[in-house]
Amino acid sequence: MTDEQLVEMLLDKARQEQGFRMLMHQYKERLYSVIRKIVLTHENADDVFQNTMIKIFTHIGQFGNKSSLFTWMYRIATNEALSFLRRQKKVGADGEVKPELTEMWLQADPFFDGDELQVELMKAVALLPSKQKEVFNLRYFDEMKYSDLSELLGVSEGALKATYYHATKKIEAYFSQLNK
Repeated sequence: MTDEQLVEMLLDKARQEQGFRMLMHQYKERLYSVIRKIVLTHENADDVFQNTMIKIFTHIGQFGNKSSLFTWMYRIATNEALSFLRRQKKVGADGEVKPELTEMWLQADPFFDGDELQVELMKAVALLPSKQKEVFNLRYFDEMKYSDLSELLGVSEGALKATYYHATKKIEAYFSQLNK
């Protein structure tokens, strides 16, 4: 089903419930993944995901086809996740997630089954500036193409490649420091 058909169903009161189920089926994993990378724990990601879906459902009439449906929902999910962290005082004055919380959250999360190397990678990613973190997560973990990233974030492919390059260099430097 196309995004246009999906939006049409969501706007039609008679087919709204069916449209919402289809929306969940089509986008649940991708949106959850975006949220989880920001809030880190399953419990928090689940709460934020529910709030995101409520916002999407109640504001679908404001979707103006100026971007793809996923791009619009991605922005809602990201804003919800960051708002959640601000309410929980898990972000610093600069709006960044406090990196020292990363390891604690991952170790406390029963759904995180990563090894020590994965914990260190997540700690390294947490230290990145927000734009680099966002681009790195979408490119590395979600394997998103630069063309899709460009549409999603409204940034040129060249700028995204540079951002990703700088992020990977910082992560490499982090691991170099660990090995000293």
